[in-house]
Amino acid sequence: MTRYPYTASAHLPEEYEEFRATARAFVEREIRPSATAWEANGIVPRELYAKAGAAGFLGLRFDPRWGGSGMDHRATVVLCEELGGCDSIGTATALMAHAEFSLPLLAEHGSEPLQEQFLEPAVRGESIGAIAVTEPGTGSDVGTLTTRARREGDHLVVSGQKTFISNGTQADFVIVALRTGAQGPIGISLVLVPTDTPGFSVGRRLDKLGARASDTGELYFDDCRVPANHLIGRAGRGLAYLVPHFAVERLVLSAFATGAMGRLIELGLDYAQARRTFDKPLSAYQTWRHRFAEAATRLEASRQLTYHAAYLLDLRDPAAEATVAMAKLFSAGALQSVASEMLQIHGGFGQMEESPIPRYYRDAAGFSVGAGTSEIMRETIAHRLVDTSTSNQ
Repeated sequence: MTRYPYTASAHLPEEYEEFRATARAFVEREIRPSATAWEANGIVPRELYAKAGAAGFLGLRFDPRWGGSGMDHRATVVLCEELGGCDSIGTATALMAHAEFSLPLLAEHGSEPLQEQFLEPAVRGESIGAIAVTEPGTGSDVGTLTTRARREGDHLVVSGQKTFISNGTQADFVIVALRTGAQGPIGISLVLVPTDTPGFSVGRRLDKLGARASDTGELYFDDCRVPANHLIGRAGRGLAYLVPHFAVERLVLSAFATGAMGRLIELGLDYAQARRTFDKPLSAYQTWRHRFAEAATRLEASRQLTYHAAYLLDLRDPAAEATVAMAKLFSAGALQSVASEMLQIHGGFGQMEESPIPRYYRDAAGFSVGAGTSEIMRETIAHRLVDTSTSNQ
């Protein structure tokens, strides 16, 4: 197998490259051999979370007190690049919906009792977490959420509906964005709801175009009573907690995209060198050599922007949010282009489900929608660009 050179990672300290080797070995040993079966089943087995936890992948940036590794966002990018090339974006999504989408809110804003009860076993992969924000009709407009929690004595009573929730059908607990106050963004809070709570139920497991190994469900909360101390952080601060969290989700998807592009180029180069037409390999034709050059350029631009965004997140730089949006916007388009080109070079074989190529082609479609659409990314970038320019006049 041709190995695509990771030029951006050459600038990372040696420990990141050692971590990359560990993550790559995990992908080759624990994920790729089963990727096709998990895609067909539409769900990842719980055992994979335990294996990922034992490998140290489920709490990279958390305090070692809770089993974390105390690393940074660049380590997250390294891991997610390798997961992005695992031949199942759905599997990568399932793992990171747990480790990077739901657990950081608990690690950063949860009380110590909540962290002891839920975070520590989740970092070990003994339980599965999910985050529930999207509702039917709300999409990226978080300020209009209608799921609500009312206070009754020492409990919060949660009522409402969520949709498009990754890990929704097998999660052991869900961090729910809901309304505890007045209409608008200021009334949003976060509450942890164990899924064995009476009144909680899972609706349909949703049948998606791509990322099919990631179980995605509809969730219903019918007067679910949870202890009031299951509130994460302060009431009414939920949106303030979610905004930086959204940036991490977008960084994860950008890293998935770079890993997927690298894997696609590897597969494409192998096929182009093996497949012969008119007495020479496809790789000898200028048209395909130039298409590979374009694909590699898109990959490297995506990778450099993604690592730069991670660096700014680690610095808590004010430009980090817009830079992450740039990385996701660009990498989503780049992956769709590269997936299309690698599908084309594989010809008829690229149409066969025995190959990971059509799977990547389908998966690529979701990158311009997940964690905020490309239209939202453009607005985030424009907000930083235009508003900063105006305020400096």
